[in-house]
Amino acid sequence: MAMFVHLTSAANAPRVRRSGIRAASHGREGGRGVYCFPVLPSYTLTHQWLRELGRFGTRGGLVAVHVRLDDAQPVLVGPYGRGAERESVPAAEAVRRIAELDDPRGWEVFVPRAVRPREVHRIRGVPQTVGWRYRPDAHGVRPCTCYGCRERGAYGSRRLRERLPHPLDGPPPPVRVLLARVAAAGDPGDPAVLREALHWFGMRRRGPLATLSRLAAHPDPGVREELVWAVGRWSTPGVGALLASLARDPHPDVREAAEAVLED
Repeated sequence: MAMFVHLTSAANAPRVRRSGIRAASHGREGGRGVYCFPVLPSYTLTHQWLRELGRFGTRGGLVAVHVRLDDAQPVLVGPYGRGAERESVPAAEAVRRIAELDDPRGWEVFVPRAVRPREVHRIRGVPQTVGWRYRPDAHGVRPCTCYGCRERGAYGSRRLRERLPHPLDGPPPPVRVLLARVAAAGDPGDPAVLREALHWFGMRRRGPLATLSRLAAHPDPGVREELVWAVGRWSTPGVGALLASLARDPHPDVREAAEAVLED
């Protein structure tokens, strides 16, 4: 029998003892299951995911659920991260592969089903300060504040972006500064200046739609397409009607952008 550890909130412990572990997690390959990690001789490596999972909030801290699976149980094993490949292997083979790695940090095992109550070996409390955060070896590395890497709403994220501004992804200038740039661009306006201003507007949740909607008639299709991406995620009233009109734009790039935003 292969032994794995699954980390969950302490508040879930009574339900896990009674009913097992629900297949609540989504696998990258589709379907639901349970994430876990093999029990290795190293306590730190076995519980390496503690600090990272703790960042997303817990009820009563995290506990370790030790699970025994049949050696032949198919699981998915591989490193965490988008684009990382995971392979379907028996549970015993997953334990062997991870145990033989020089550095198994960041690896994970996905069981594509629920864990039954009889497969739960024991549940125990664990220190909440074990493991890495964000990614292995992240400590001491300058954090990236680009739009794809930053965590919206995370503790200290605003101060981090203000201290380490990204040249393309902000933080964006104030609205009054952006509106002044749009006004100074003239009529119909310098396309390069307008596209840059719209790029910054696209990082906001709401914006001055009434002022910018005139750009839907700008002669440069690049400006009209950038307008689509700028207002596409706004919650400002009137965005839907503006996107619907841009979905009938004579230029195919503008139409495709508007249709893509409307479909999301």
